Amino acid sequence: MYTTTRHLRSPAALAALTAALTAAIGLAPAAPRALADAPRHLHNDDSCPIVARPVAIGHRGAAGYRPEHTLASYQLAIDLGADFIEPDLVSTRDGHLVARHENDISGTTDVASHPEFASRRATKLIDGLSVTGWFTEDFTLAELKTLRARERLPALRPQNATFDGQFEIPTFEEVIALAQREGRRRHRVIGVYPETKHPTYFQRIGLALEEPLIRTLNATGLGDQRDAVFIQSFEVHNLQKLRRMTRLPLIQLIDATGAPFDFVAAGDPRTYADLVTPTGLHEVARYADGIGVNMDLIVPRDATGKLQAPTELIPDAHAEHLRVHAWTFRAENTFLPLDFQIGDPKDPAFAGLRGDFPAELKLFFGLGLDGVFSDQSDVVVAVRTGLPPCERR
Repeated sequence: MYTTTRHLRSPAALAALTAALTAAIGLAPAAPRALADAPRHLHNDDSCPIVARPVAIGHRGAAGYRPEHTLASYQLAIDLGADFIEPDLVSTRDGHLVARHENDISGTTDVASHPEFASRRATKLIDGLSVTGWFTEDFTLAELKTLRARERLPALRPQNATFDGQFEIPTFEEVIALAQREGRRRHRVIGVYPETKHPTYFQRIGLALEEPLIRTLNATGLGDQRDAVFIQSFEVHNLQKLRRMTRLPLIQLIDATGAPFDFVAAGDPRTYADLVTPTGLHEVARYADGIGVNMDLIVPRDATGKLQAPTELIPDAHAEHLRVHAWTFRAENTFLPLDFQIGDPKDPAFAGLRGDFPAELKLFFGLGLDGVFSDQSDVVVAVRTGLPPCERR
């Protein structure tokens, strides 16, 4: 379990937190910037992000409004102003990378309604957990293209479920093509932020993700370190291997509990908590350009869901010249801290109602966060336009 003892902020910082919660917005938006234009140096003011302004990352596209990891979801995220769209990548049996949050597609496609695939239901050990369902690695790309996407959280987001059955599973190439086409049309850079899912598992079954990932990026003209691409992973050795293959920015994903599965598989006792110590961040900076962290590592919550004092994770990471992106920012009450929930918890619809999502974003932006993964990029962009400029000294 992550502990916050070392990272508790000073009273002055807590005062800044209070100010962040109550600050009004209303400044004109800054002009869009390419990732290549973002400064890599630090600022003397720790409240300034390491980049010119926090980046809006369309988490699985616009998952608050459309079934996740579909071209429609990515398109809407772009329409809403996202700087990056985020495809999670898994492999098909014939080695194609497709956008799914998990290789188990039972809950995000209509595969269960296809009798021709009934015999492929299986139980597998994925990162140490027993999972029963249908898995992308047991289908060719052509077979997966006969399936249609479904909303993952239909009870919480019934409006998204109205799109069930309309959209295909996209390939990584299709996601990149969409970003590039929309970027040209809109005269702005739209980045891609792929995540390699379960890389140790796929390596073990002979479908390693790293080679097709880099091959696809190079083939689509996205192999330069100044291109608008971040590559992310929850595993460490996967990123270290990728560092030897590319100079594109790499992001070490870090959860609030547990450990990288490649550590577990190798008998390495280190956990995610070890990665967020000053020593751990120094080691991460040897192979990665940033961290993508569970938001609770920045502002923890108590057992009731109320926010506690912010930690020193952002300034500690910035001291190592690491960008800090956080996940996952969502507008519904069920995902928000108790401080920002709105409505009566006894209301049957309470979980799916929107809380004070802008207040949460303003809080984290005020702490110097460099980017957010969000299901509702429109709110992120709206809040970001009101951020006061950072001093560039």
